[in-house]
Amino acid sequence: MIEIRPFQAGDLSALYAIALATGASGQDASHLYQDPRRVGHIYAAPYALLSPECAFVAEDEAGVAGYIVGALDTRAFEARLEQEWWPTLRPDHPDPSPKPPAEWTADELRCWQIHHPYLTPASLAGPYPSHLHINLLPRLQGQGIGERLMTLWLDTIRRLGSRGAHLGVGVANSRALRFYRAYGWIEPVLERPPPRTAVWMAMPL
Repeated sequence: MIEIRPFQAGDLSALYAIALATGASGQDASHLYQDPRRVGHIYAAPYALLSPECAFVAEDEAGVAGYIVGALDTRAFEARLEQEWWPTLRPDHPDPSPKPPAEWTADELRCWQIHHPYLTPASLAGPYPSHLHINLLPRLQGQGIGERLMTLWLDTIRRLGSRGAHLGVGVANSRALRFYRAYGWIEPVLERPPPRTAVWMAMPL
């Protein structure tokens, strides 16, 4: 049996572990990082801690093996991160900017993101104000768990008043792209296109 339930404080270490285990375009990224928490610092933990009403996990007999997290209001969440989250991390994660980006390690790229967080373009955050991150360990994949998590999350933000959601996915993550397109996510026309390594997708509600 796989249970889908709201995030609880005791799940945080599992979210960090899942973020790392899926952090290379859906594949295990543990070999890329000296600090195993850096991926989770950006894509998992702040959502669970600052936006718990939009955080859910999937748990089997071996423990939490999947999650979906997000923010109801992207603009407000970005502002809150700058006030409450990034300042606590920056002293321990030095900005690598003095080095050329081509020389950065995976750890240094994440450090750069902590010091220079991406701000969602208005053409995306306006019509689709909510956003999410979803990850499943391989043992939960292919069983409809992603669809169950997605439906629960979208129903939740719809009930909370959202008119639309967006997400970003790496172009190399073909499994995720197939899942999102099959679910019904669309690729909106934006004034500012995403980097060539990413695809923006949206869901009107």
